[in-house]
Amino acid sequence: MSNRLKGVFDWQRPRKQALMMAGDAVMMMLVVWAAFSLRMGDVLSDKLFAYWYLPLVLPLLSVPLFYWSGMYSAVVRYMGPSDVWAVVRGVTLSTLVFVAIVAFLGLQGVPRATITIYWLIALLLIGGSRFLIRAWHQADRHRRAAEEPVIIYGAGSAGLQLVSSLLSTGDYLPVAFVDDNPRLHGTMIRGVPVYPPMRLGRLIAQLGVGNILLALPTATLGRRREILATLERYPVHVRTLPSMTDLVSGAARLQDIREVDVEDLLGREAVPPDPDLLGRCVTRQSVMITGAGGSIGSELCRQVLAQSPRRLVLLERSELALYRIEQELTALASVNDQTIEIIPVLGSVLHRKRMRHSLERYGVDTVYHAAAYKHVPLVEANPVEGVRNNGFGTWHAALAAEDAGVSHFVLVSTDKAVRPTSVMGASKRIAEFAVQAIAARGSTTRFGIVRFGNVLDSSGSVIPLFRRQIREGGPVTVTHPDATRYFMTIPEAASLVIQSGAMANAGEVFVLDMSEPVRIRDLARRLIQLSGCSVRDQGNAKGDIAIEFIGLRPGEKLHEELVQGDDIMGTSHPMILQAREAHPEWRVFVDWITALDEAFHAQDLERVMALVVECVPGYRRQALASAGTRADSQGADVVSIQRPSAGFRKI
Repeated sequence: MSNRLKGVFDWQRPRKQALMMAGDAVMMMLVVWAAFSLRMGDVLSDKLFAYWYLPLVLPLLSVPLFYWSGMYSAVVRYMGPSDVWAVVRGVTLSTLVFVAIVAFLGLQGVPRATITIYWLIALLLIGGSRFLIRAWHQADRHRRAAEEPVIIYGAGSAGLQLVSSLLSTGDYLPVAFVDDNPRLHGTMIRGVPVYPPMRLGRLIAQLGVGNILLALPTATLGRRREILATLERYPVHVRTLPSMTDLVSGAARLQDIREVDVEDLLGREAVPPDPDLLGRCVTRQSVMITGAGGSIGSELCRQVLAQSPRRLVLLERSELALYRIEQELTALASVNDQTIEIIPVLGSVLHRKRMRHSLERYGVDTVYHAAAYKHVPLVEANPVEGVRNNGFGTWHAALAAEDAGVSHFVLVSTDKAVRPTSVMGASKRIAEFAVQAIAARGSTTRFGIVRFGNVLDSSGSVIPLFRRQIREGGPVTVTHPDATRYFMTIPEAASLVIQSGAMANAGEVFVLDMSEPVRIRDLARRLIQLSGCSVRDQGNAKGDIAIEFIGLRPGEKLHEELVQGDDIMGTSHPMILQAREAHPEWRVFVDWITALDEAFHAQDLERVMALVVECVPGYRRQALASAGTRADSQGADVVSIQRPSAGFRKI
């Protein structure tokens, strides 16, 4: 086809509709001629000359009927079943008009079979012409997309919609479906053949495929992981359609194609939340979330909003983060027709009076305390501020909540608080001690602690870093070959925090079941392979991307732990456990926190860290280079710890 003909697709809609009407009028004239000629067996029959006005009148009457039937509102290149019915409806109405003319004018000489032929020929010409244009357009798209062949894994309804989208846009050329259903093998869907999974390797080699798209939005996480494990061996870039959760929530469309979700690699089947636990401390209540602009805090905000609180108070010290989450929540509430009061509060949990004033002013019933410094190397380089924000911030926030008569206070903690090797971990352990000490002396406020490991795709997490390094051609940096971490998705963690808080009473430590730890090296390797690249190592010197081991950073552990010992029991929720761990009694903790406060005001770094070591059993710290203390044979200044035997008890 000429470039001039291709340019017709770029015309304005009214101009294209006028061209279609003119074309249909001409074709309907041919239909009348063909109907008489086929019936009479003569190219120019006498009957056609006798009723010479029919080839003029019928097209003039038919085009308005076609318009009324919706034939000109359809986009020809995207024609589907509903558009076919519009053609059938329009042609049938035109045939009925033909019958009416014959009946009312008493045209006895018109053979009745002519009307049937008229209907059939009209369908063939009017409908066929549209499908010819559609086929030409798609063939042209095929020629332009031939350099990007793609295999679609999943020949269900999602795969069908995906192949239609790809054929219309021309970004990729679908060359094959792969599906587990044996009844589909050997069939054709929209002109694309369906093959069994065992043919995948041969198809990739024969068709030169570099991309595989997963069209499995309803598949379980277990099944998706099995498929991804199979695809890792092939040199292809694997991408996926959104999950059913994202589709139902409106967060994504079926046509959206994105990188493989990390939860497909690591996650497990999520346990449905308990509606009673989810809404017990939230629904129709006033809820405050500290650190509302952070990764966990912002997701807590979204999930709390979904439970229809009476009021949602957002406490955040970052102006930009507070602005963003407040705008997002306001939009969400508007879309869902919710009349929820959303109050942004710019401030810090370190200011106890400000905290108490806000809690009392807005009648807060429940506090989810997610505000914290969490980046291990940064807190390690700024230990005083880390201890002050995480430890004292929790102490002041918890006391303010108690003074304000808050019903529930839930601390979001971390696995790094267990036998900590970092200042961040030690500061979060102090935060846990603060909550437990207040709860242990007796309080009308119900306190609880929720401890879990890393969350996927949070700010500063390893997954976005790996993806960026892969895009840039590597190397992908891993701290240690044997380093492992626990992982959980942000939505699942936030949901379990809310449910755990509903079970809190007297400072219990709830530990989320995070399944088995994942070796970071294996995670990096899988992400590289599923990006269509190969790992460059000793066994593959010509690989695309290398994995580089850079050593553990200051304060980092080789392996994380979720509990201090083995004294742990289940709860009413299968994903939430409760740990029984020693904590300081009220008077012991008050004496210690008072001494620590004096050291802060005196800017005595060594005294601050010595008190942290004294308070946190099991904490070992690399002393600062400027401390002037004795270095051991490894070159690191180590403070030995003796676990205190007095002033600690279990709950």
